[in-house]
Amino acid sequence: MRILVIHGPNLNLLGCREPAIYGRETLEDIDTSLQALAEELGVQLRTVQLSSEGAIIDYLIENAQWADGLLINPAAYTHTSVAIADTIKGLELPTIEVHLSNVHAREEFRRHSYIAPVSIGQICGMGSNSYLLGLRGLAAWLTKTKLI
Repeated sequence: MRILVIHGPNLNLLGCREPAIYGRETLEDIDTSLQALAEELGVQLRTVQLSSEGAIIDYLIENAQWADGLLINPAAYTHTSVAIADTIKGLELPTIEVHLSNVHAREEFRRHSYIAPVSIGQICGMGSNSYLLGLRGLAAWLTKTKLI
């Protein structure tokens, strides 16, 4: 099983950017945890952090044939990018959207996601565990197994 992991804009600043909201873990810490879980689950990962909308779309298109699923934190593009949503929908790549913070408990504009309607699920508010739960959920969904 092969899963793409895309970290959106500003996630390369984790650990120093608004730690009260996003925590002190770095993106490298998250990727290390994801890789350890992937090994446990027998999953291959390709992880990337991209800051521009076009780069995310290009990466998706270039890697879609390799992947069985997508784990994505689109960050601010969650609330603005019809283009990323259209790409995910067009590729028919099973997707889980993740967020470190609870976007539904924050500013009103963060409560709308263009990505959620083209995803099989959304996990938010669990800090870096959102990624781990997302990876477990996606792996279970792809293999049609139960999590518990």
